[in-house]
Amino acid sequence: MVRRHLETVSRKPVAAHNAAAFNRLLDAVTLNPRPLILDSFCGTGHSTAELARRHPDHLVVGIDKSLDRLSRHPASEAGNYLLLRAECEDIWRLLVEAGLAVDYHYLLYPNPWPKAKHLQRRVHGNASFAWLVKLAGAGSGKKNEPGRIELRSNWQTYVEEFGVAMHLAGALGRVSLVSPAPALTLFELKYRESGHALWRYIGAAAALTQ
Repeated sequence: MVRRHLETVSRKPVAAHNAAAFNRLLDAVTLNPRPLILDSFCGTGHSTAELARRHPDHLVVGIDKSLDRLSRHPASEAGNYLLLRAECEDIWRLLVEAGLAVDYHYLLYPNPWPKAKHLQRRVHGNASFAWLVKLAGAGSGKKNEPGRIELRSNWQTYVEEFGVAMHLAGALGRVSLVSPAPALTLFELKYRESGHALWRYIGAAAALTQ
C-alpha cells in the first residue's frame, strides 16, 4: 500500500477552505520570512506554542481540522506561530507545490486508528503520505539539507509502522523511546503520568525526492 501511494500522484482537488488557510501561511511568510516548522494535527495548539518557544527563529505552523480543538488554544506570549484550521494533507501538498521547505515536521500523537481495517486512515497508510515524504525531502535551510520529521505515539506498533513506511520511501531514521523531557503536548503529559511508554520516530528524508 505504501509503495502504491508513493508511485501515484493524488488528483484530489484541494478544498477551498484549505487553500484559504494556506494563503494565510503565505502571507505570514511574505511579511516576515523565516524557516518553517510544521505541527500537524496540533489539536488545541498547546504543542505549537511550546515549539515556538523552543524555536524562536522559526515560524511554527500548527494545523488541525477541528475548530472546537483550536478554540481551546491556551494563551501564549510566543509571537512566532500561526494556527490554521485545515486538513493537514492539503497543506502538505500546497507546500510541496509552492516549493516551500520545512526545517522540522512534528506529528505528535495522531489518532492511531488501531483497527486493522482502518489502516488507510493512519498517516503512513493514507494516500497523502506521498505528499508528506516529498515535503520532508524538499530540503530545508541554507544548506538545502533534508528536513527532520518526528512522529510520537504511545502505541509502539504505530511508530514502527511509520518507520517502515519512511524506510520504503528512502528515509534514514530510527525508533526510540521519548526522553523524559518536559511534555510537548497534553496527551504526552497524560500518557506519561499514566505510566505509558512513549515512542518516537525521528528521521531525515535524504532520498525522498530522487
